[in-house]
Amino acid sequence: MLYRYSEIVRSGLLLADMLLVAGAWIAAFFIRFYVPGLPEPPIPDVPDFQQYALALPVILPVWFWLFRSRGLYEAQRAKSLADEAAGVLFATGVGVLILVAVGFFVRTYFYSRMVTLIFAAVSPLAVIGFRAAVRVGMRQLRSRGFNLRFVVVVGAGELAEEVIERLQRHPEAGLKVVGIVSDDTARRAVLGVPIVTPFDQLQQYLTAERSGGRRIDQVVIALSREESHRLEKVLASLDHEIANVQLVPDLRHVLTLRSRVEELEGLPVIGLRESPLVGLAAVRKRAFDLLAAGAALLVAAPVLAVIALATKASSPGPVFYRQDRMGLDGRVFRMVKFRTMRTDAEAESGPVWTTEDDPRRTRLGGFLRRTSLDELPQLWNVLRGEMSVVGPRPERPVFIEQFRHEVPGYMLATK
Repeated sequence: MLYRYSEIVRSGLLLADMLLVAGAWIAAFFIRFYVPGLPEPPIPDVPDFQQYALALPVILPVWFWLFRSRGLYEAQRAKSLADEAAGVLFATGVGVLILVAVGFFVRTYFYSRMVTLIFAAVSPLAVIGFRAAVRVGMRQLRSRGFNLRFVVVVGAGELAEEVIERLQRHPEAGLKVVGIVSDDTARRAVLGVPIVTPFDQLQQYLTAERSGGRRIDQVVIALSREESHRLEKVLASLDHEIANVQLVPDLRHVLTLRSRVEELEGLPVIGLRESPLVGLAAVRKRAFDLLAAGAALLVAAPVLAVIALATKASSPGPVFYRQDRMGLDGRVFRMVKFRTMRTDAEAESGPVWTTEDDPRRTRLGGFLRRTSLDELPQLWNVLRGEMSVVGPRPERPVFIEQFRHEVPGYMLATK
């Protein structure tokens, strides 16, 4: 009954979408030719509406195919309204391009560009608005116990607890965890969900539930690393079951903020350490650095000149101090600063960090350090693409070699 009801809902959603798309096309026609105040005023000779109605047998199959290709008629329980809206907007954009292309190559009749633009705006708004209303309605139904999917979680470790906690946090999805499969006899429940059967009796449990009138719709396998050796037998016991099976791998100890899932010829590949600054993101970042550093250098030019003269006059030695630093992807570059110490500052100590009131500083250098004015020349490094206006501080290679062995994950900051 539950599955039959789902198919009814899905069919109703399809029918509603097509009616809304058709209504948007018809509304666009009447708005364009009967509503005053548009950029192009209503023309005296209104075209025959029948010519626009004849376009619907082309529009509706195209929109149905595009909506379906974006997964808009699949289960939306685990997707947000934003994901659904993005799919509608993408499909509508592609559909409008197809519509314009067809109108360009098939010159039997010219449709108003204004009608097409109005349709491109009204259609997604209507569909997204309707789907938002459906979500609100379904949320109310599920809060009252209707349209639920029953879920069993395989595993009772920390990973399984995290899965259960997230499902319980979103009751509007209608996914109710009714049992846990585990050999852990020391506990009777996890987060209020009972442990219903051991691993080797999973298939018998699903059969018994089905015979008792409650069908388990989804099995979520969330085995910890200690339980991972049971995966093969668990999967084998589910070979003849019709429940949806999902696997949550225990990768929490290796995943980072830069992780992402890709596909290599059908093989799922998880990237663990990759820079997010690729493609358009890298272009935007570089453009911002060039504009910000260039403008800052122009504004600070008089200050730079005064500091340079004061540095030269206050102590012997060069105006600028250059030091090796490690930047993006481990590249070493020469960072430029105003000199704030004696020229032989590290002759005896070697590479060390400075301290507050460091005796090696010059009198002017102490002021420059406190105000960070000594770092203004680094804007030149930004222009050269060696540093960024916003980003982690580049460190000296000698210290990085020390940190990489002492601080877990430290080298991620250089990627």
